[in-house]
Amino acid sequence: MDSTLLSPSSAFLSLANTSHGELRSSRRRSFFACPAKSIICGIAEPSGEPAPMGQKTKYKDSFFDRAFMSLFARKMANVTGTSGKINGYEDFVDVSREVMKGRNPPQQKEAVRSVLLSILPPGAPATFRKLFPPTKWSAEINAAITVPFFYWLVGPSELMEVEVNGVKQKSGVHIKKCRYIEYSGCVGMCVNMCKLPTQDFFTNDFGLPLTMNPNFEDMSCEMIYGQQPPPIEEDLAFKQPCFSTLCPVANENSNVCPKVRL
Repeated sequence: MDSTLLSPSSAFLSLANTSHGELRSSRRRSFFACPAKSIICGIAEPSGEPAPMGQKTKYKDSFFDRAFMSLFARKMANVTGTSGKINGYEDFVDVSREVMKGRNPPQQKEAVRSVLLSILPPGAPATFRKLFPPTKWSAEINAAITVPFFYWLVGPSELMEVEVNGVKQKSGVHIKKCRYIEYSGCVGMCVNMCKLPTQDFFTNDFGLPLTMNPNFEDMSCEMIYGQQPPPIEEDLAFKQPCFSTLCPVANENSNVCPKVRL
């Protein structure tokens, strides 16, 4: 979205170099494991719902899920100079955490951007702009693709109707409890490694505005395709304190997470 991180439509572009047989096989596995209309894909909790606040949701990742994790981890390892080998989602989060070390927020955003560009085939942003101009249809199709293809990254999600520039459209995605936030336990990682670079990449590189509104009270998140993100000075995410009981380096004396800087 993470992050880190890769737009749903750009995921299709990143698979451009994959053989047709491999692509069909991957899609077949993913859709059998995760029907497009389902919002509980990959969750191993008995209830089929995300775990309560303060607990990490248990997931059962498929081969397809782990393949995406490994791809991102390898690309991030090229930025950090560390090992890109992972055994699960927690290792994936640890690799992305390494990207933050020694970098200020603008540098972190640029690092994520370089990771995204390295995953995509050459000329992907220009191709995306041609395929998905900033229209209601483009916004809605990107939202629809997000739900089935990115549960491995953010957890279960569902489409929702939103209003963009006075027009009602189904270009919103409600993430019930973001997997990246709950596994990182860090406001700064959410904002610097996911929200800000993803918004910027979509809006400026792909030309399709995107606003992400994480809710740090319950770890849910709203993605609104087609909506321009607000100025940083007005964005509530940049005024959020640490998760004092979840983050190992939380600063309880600060009103704002020290890793989030304007």
